[in-house]
Amino acid sequence: MSETFHAEASTSGEQASIPIAPSSAGRVSGKPWKLQKAATVLSHLPEGVKTKWEERMQKTQKEKAIKKLQTELKEEKEAEKQRRREITLERKKAAEERRRLEEEKAKMGARKAARLRRKAGRTKKINH
Repeated sequence: MSETFHAEASTSGEQASIPIAPSSAGRVSGKPWKLQKAATVLSHLPEGVKTKWEERMQKTQKEKAIKKLQTELKEEKEAEKQRRREITLERKKAAEERRRLEEEKAKMGARKAARLRRKAGRTKKINH
């Protein structure tokens, strides 16, 4: 519409330009609820593209180091857990073996005692 107003001075014959409003391209929207838009070129780019290559590589190296440390700690913790589990299983097996041997020993003792009782019952002194 009217970007600049050119007024002609009748006496001197010069042209004077008067700016209408201080805005982009000298134009105002006339709609006060409309916001001034920013350039989309830098505002919508992802963060990785805005940073420099060296900075991104340093960040990546840091993240890799942190990840490696975390995996090492996790593996160490898992190994400790597995070691404790092995010890517990060995103790349970040893206890079960001891219990089984005691039962067997008691059974053998009972058999031997029964055999001795039968043998002792054959004598005439006990029978009478």
